[in-house]
Amino acid sequence: MSFGLYFAGFAIVIGGLIYAAVLLHVPTQWIVVGSIVLLGLAILTGVKATRQKDQSS
Repeated sequence: MSFGLYFAGFAIVIGGLIYAAVLLHVPTQWIVVGSIVLLGLAILTGVKATRQKDQSS
């Protein structure tokens, strides 16, 4: 699976969580903090899931 596709899926999830947080009247600073944490998690897991294994010779 390509990193772009993985990241797009995670962006949709983050967007849905942001929308839910706005509907629940969560303070804006906490929405931003949560979004940044989830974005970092998305990058870490995306790179881990899509990286190529090194060929040892």
